[in-house]
Amino acid sequence: MTAGVGGFESFEGSFDDPRDSPDRSDPSPEVLGEAAVAFGLLASAARLHLVWALAQGESDVSGLAERVGGALPAISQHLAKLKLAGLVRSRREGRRVVYLVDDPDVVTIVRLMVGQLADRRTGRERDTAAAGPLRGLGA
Repeated sequence: MTAGVGGFESFEGSFDDPRDSPDRSDPSPEVLGEAAVAFGLLASAARLHLVWALAQGESDVSGLAERVGGALPAISQHLAKLKLAGLVRSRREGRRVVYLVDDPDVVTIVRLMVGQLADRRTGRERDTAAAGPLRGLGA
């Protein structure tokens, strides 16, 4: 395996040079379309937050609304879109509907991306605090 890029080492072989792979063909238009739809749904901060929350454990709509700070109707609409795309699923518990992430790979991708960005932000804040208020001003 080649060295990982920016902390991606945990994906064994995922980021190797594609020229090393015996199959050099591009994904089919259908696969690319499905990926674009999934990424498009996760491009909403509200839906990304919902997937993040559900990655920590299943929850009902009211628990999710409380956690992510949204109105129940809006949370329900976001969950319906995520469910139609197959990113989350629901099950009944008596009168309650509980939602959970349907695809563990989606959890991995969301955790990786959000974790990397959070680590970068923390690193930048640490660098800015160490450099003082004149950082970037040519001083």
